[in-house]
Amino acid sequence: MKQSIFTVMENRPIAASVYKMTLRGDTAAITAPGQFVNLKLDGEFLRRPISVCDVEGDTLTLIYKVVGEGTKKMSCYETGREIDLLSGLGNGYDTAKSGERPLLLGGGVGVPPMYLLCRKLVAEGKNPTVILGFNSAPDVFYEEEFRALGVTVLVTTADGSYGIKGFVTDAMKGVEYTHFYTCGPEPMLKAVHAASVTDGQLSFEERMGCGFGACMGCSCKTLTGYKRICKEGPVMAKGEILW
Repeated sequence: MKQSIFTVMENRPIAASVYKMTLRGDTAAITAPGQFVNLKLDGEFLRRPISVCDVEGDTLTLIYKVVGEGTKKMSCYETGREIDLLSGLGNGYDTAKSGERPLLLGGGVGVPPMYLLCRKLVAEGKNPTVILGFNSAPDVFYEEEFRALGVTVLVTTADGSYGIKGFVTDAMKGVEYTHFYTCGPEPMLKAVHAASVTDGQLSFEERMGCGFGACMGCSCKTLTGYKRICKEGPVMAKGEILW
């Protein structure tokens, strides 16, 4: 974990209530896809945890959805604004277990961490398939960015207004894969867990106090004991999850 000051380079909407923020700062503590950062916002007691979408050199990309007072404030931050950040939080995904044909499934705001993961897997010579799930067409984002990596991309919408009608589990049918990685709302994670035919890794979303394991506020019970989502998670192996 590292605390440092980042500068906003870009902050703009890319889908319905979804914003892309690009920052510049010390990214050395971010070592694995699936990790997150914790932002200190003016007037807010608790920091806001946001998953890392991409990191390259000193440039950090975050994608977030405006759902409350904190993210509403974030959406108003302009270029040049400085933000106090805790970076390199969480354990991230292990790409050594991917096999040759990993499957990546992201739902809504669970899509962003899939991008850095996908980019890393491609760089390792793997052949990922990516499934992105959204509620409707206006919610879709980052489809073209994934396609630009040269991977197979399937998009689902719950209302059928774009791509495959249904959920990410509907698009899983017929896809051959060696390992799966996923991030999204818990009902989606539970459905992917049940539908999967290989081992995999799931990233959980949880309300957090400190974000680095001190307050124990985000603890959950697993087959291997209690774990903190912010510290031993947010990524957990398929075989250790209790629903």
